[in-house]
Amino acid sequence: MTDPPTATNATRFGVIGTGRITRRLVADLQSTDGVSVTAIASRSQERADWFASQYGIPVGIEGYERLLARDDVDAVYLSLPPSMHAEWCVRAAEAGKQILCEKPLATSAEQARTIAEACDRSGVRWLDATGWLHHKRTKEMRALADNGRLGRVGHISASVSFYRPFQSGEHRLDANLGGGCLLDLGWYTTGLACHFAGRPPTRVFADSIQENGVPIRCNGMLWFGEDLTASFSCGYDTATRKWFEVAGSDASIICDDFTRPWAERPTRYWIHDASGNVEANESTDRQEQRMIETLVGNQPLGPWNTLALQTQAVLDALAESTRQKQPVPVPPLDSTVPLHRSHTA
Repeated sequence: MTDPPTATNATRFGVIGTGRITRRLVADLQSTDGVSVTAIASRSQERADWFASQYGIPVGIEGYERLLARDDVDAVYLSLPPSMHAEWCVRAAEAGKQILCEKPLATSAEQARTIAEACDRSGVRWLDATGWLHHKRTKEMRALADNGRLGRVGHISASVSFYRPFQSGEHRLDANLGGGCLLDLGWYTTGLACHFAGRPPTRVFADSIQENGVPIRCNGMLWFGEDLTASFSCGYDTATRKWFEVAGSDASIICDDFTRPWAERPTRYWIHDASGNVEANESTDRQEQRMIETLVGNQPLGPWNTLALQTQAVLDALAESTRQKQPVPVPPLDSTVPLHRSHTA
């Protein structure tokens, strides 16, 4: 990992959107070395001013276009409903801003490709804001799976959920805004399976329980070839879960808080072997800060961008499977989408 920017060339972030998740990420941005938050934009001046005053941001702005036009903004953190991600990521790219976009990256693989292409044309770096991928623990667990400690990996399982209620006007319950647990929580379960498999699946199957046109609970199966499979569950109607298991012929990795570590508990994972022995491991890190450092640094972002586009394509296939009520193939990632250029700030 490259060193983060020094104070003299700090990356100045503008924040687009004032939703619930924004509060947490603003604090992460402000506590990352080499990063500052200079402005926040909302649809109303009143809300922008309130948020700026509450979180120590110098300027509140009415309108997202005005934020993109500012010369004291080098990068944007985009926290809008998923249906708005493609439009504003493309506009940010055209304005020459680096982009940290909340997950899901978009509402379809086509939109995700549009974002990647716009960033490449403008020479800007982008990441989806999937913090767990950047935690030191994730690298340790992936290394165990890759170096043979588990034997031959055969199955990956993951569950991510929380129990309602939602706030009024919750975009996750609105199909027109990209709502539903598949795009929201399925981003984690699907991305995890692709990450540990090292490739996207070739076909998938899913079924869901729907309310008001959005999936409230979704269960699925992914086939990766070479006898590797994965299964997942995600939803808004069961207690909080954020766990996975990567099962091999010799041992398994188990983690019970992979999306975001439990508060005030050790950041942990376990290795269970075939004899019933359990090895506990702890690995402390600050995943959101590492994610931000990755974006503003100089290391190639191709692997992260590839995974995001793969995840979006798999979610498209899972959604199609729920409509057809049968397994469907996953189209290969469009090889024309540029991913591996190392854009620097």
